[in-house]
Formats: sequence, C-alpha cells, structure tokens
Amino acid sequence: MILNKYYKLFPFLILGLFAACGKKEAPKQEVLRPVKYTEVKYAGADKIRHFSGTAKTEKIINLSFRNTGIIVMLDMKLGQKVKKGDLLAQLDNVQARLNYESSVESKNSAESQMNTAKLNLNRVRTLYEKGSSSLSDYESAKNSYRTAVASFESAKRSVAIQQDQIQFGYLYAPEEGVIASVVAEVDENVSPGQTIGVLNAGSAIEIEIGLPESVINNVYKGMKVKVSFTAIGNKQYNGEVTEVAPALDSNTSTYPIRVTVLDDDEQIKSGMAASVTFEFVTSQSEERKLVIPPVSVGEDGDSRFVFVIDGSEGNYVIKRQPIEIGELTSEGFEIDSGLEEGQKIATAGLQTLLDGQKVKLN
Repeated sequence: MILNKYYKLFPFLILGLFAACGKKEAPKQEVLRPVKYTEVKYAGADKIRHFSGTAKTEKIINLSFRNTGIIVMLDMKLGQKVKKGDLLAQLDNVQARLNYESSVESKNSAESQMNTAKLNLNRVRTLYEKGSSSLSDYESAKNSYRTAVASFESAKRSVAIQQDQIQFGYLYAPEEGVIASVVAEVDENVSPGQTIGVLNAGSAIEIEIGLPESVINNVYKGMKVKVSFTAIGNKQYNGEVTEVAPALDSNTSTYPIRVTVLDDDEQIKSGMAASVTFEFVTSQSEERKLVIPPVSVGEDGDSRFVFVIDGSEGNYVIKRQPIEIGELTSEGFEIDSGLEEGQKIATAGLQTLLDGQKVKLN
C-alpha cells in the first residue's frame, strides 16, 4: 500500500524536477551611473544672442492706380511672375476720357482765338505804320495777342495732363517680380492710391528685427551674422547688417535694424519666420578660446585630463582624455589642446569614474 502510494506520486516528482531544471535565472539589469556634465564652449558664449524677425524681399511695391474708376481688366494672381512693363490691370477711364475731350475742345477754341488775335495784330500794325491807327490801338492788339497765346499754351498743357490721366487708368508692372497679394476684383470701383495688389520685386531677402538698447551699440553696418529659418530645418545662411536705426522705435521700444541674407536659396520665401544670430566680441582681432569649468579637470602627476562622454542616449561611455590647459579665467580654464567645441565632459565624481565605464546623463 505504501509503495503504491509512492508510485502514484512519482510522476509528479519527475515533472517538478524537469520544471526546476528548465527554469533560468532572469538576467540582472545593468545599473548605469548618473553623471553631471557640461558642454565645451568658447569663452564669451554668453555674448552670442538670437533675435527673431520675418523675411521679406528687398523691395515690396504696393500696386495702385493714379486715377479713379471701375476695374475692367485684372491680370494678377498669387505667385504670378511678371516682367517690367506687363499690363496688370485697367480702369474704364470714363471720366478721364470726358475730361480729355473737354480739354481738346478748349485747346481748339484757344487756338482759334489766338489766330484771330494774330490777324488783328497784323492789321493794326499795318495801319499804325501807315499812320491810320493810334499807338494805343497797336499796344492793345499786342496785349490781346499775348493773352491769346498764353491761353493756348495753357490749353495745350491741359490736354497733355488729361491724356496722362487716361494713361493713369492702366497699371503696368514697375519692376520684375512676383505677385504676393491681390486685394481687388473686376468691376470694383477704386480710388487713386488704393492698393489693389502687392509685388515682391528684387532677388535679395531681408529681415527686419528690433534690438534692445543693451546690444544696439555693438551692432554696426556691415556686421556679419548667421540666419536660420524655422521652415528650412537646421540650415544656416550668411547674413549682413545693412541698416541700423539711429533712434528708438516708440511702438516697440527697440532699435530697428535690417539684415540681408547673402546666400541665394529658392526655399526662402517672403514671410518666413527667421532667427538672426549675433556674436558680440570686444575686438575684431580677439582670439577665441575654449573654456571648461575647473571642477571638470582632473590631475595625474604632471598631466591633466577630463572625462569625455561619448555615445548617444542610453549608450553613453566615459573616455579619459588628456588635455593642456591655459590661464584660469572667470569663465574657467582655457583649453590649449585636447578638446573641441560641443563635446560633453563630466563635472563631478572624477575620482570614482573609470575609462570605458557606461553612464547616463544626469
């Protein structure tokens, strides 16, 4: 009976033994040591400032008529490329044509009066020379002729002016460029000077920004800057300051300046948000030096070193890097050799770090 009992339990004991043998220990998760760090940078990096602005073409022209009337033709579309002299729009010119016809009639009448006055003057002169007319009659005829000539010349100028008024009913492209805006329609009644469209002329891109009084004295015409655009990734362009306002803009409490982008790129469009980077230095010949905080420098005998952090997120590794240091400044040790701008270096616990050790950033 006892043996039968053990025989019945035997299969369960065998299964338990196999289960115990098949069970593997879970791998231990590697614990990465957190380290504090900083990035290697140039002395005076706090003098690098970024200011925002909006890109636009160097020449923006508001298109408008110099006459009043109803638009009967409008050949303008957004993004349309135009050449100088292209006809963009036309007015009905009814009033201008009526004024022109009236001025022509006035000129013809004045011309007739002038011719009559001239004939009368010639007649009176002949009589005066023969002694059949007085001097006063002769002087009166001369004055009448001079007045008629002046009236005729005035009428001719009026005709020319009214003819120009008709031409003012035609809108031609003043420059080669691209139509950036259209704010009028056919059959719309417009007034002189009323904007009906905007033309972006010229190829250069400019950026207008406002600078605070704390930096305006460090900005000068011809200063080189870097320009980037939110819509064009991480690409940077060369720029130059072309205008610096001498007075404060009361609306923004800043000093307006203008920056021209020196590099050509069709990706840059008018209206894009831009960031302009200024690097303010005390002297144009000032030598740039890399600096690091003193706490990041270790010493081993006569040599000095830092722990450089290489790798990417989740896979950072410590690397011991020998360096040569220069003077100690208010910003830290100047670096003569051994490091490059942007490298990450540890700033705490140097005595316990090991070359090749895996870490995570704190």
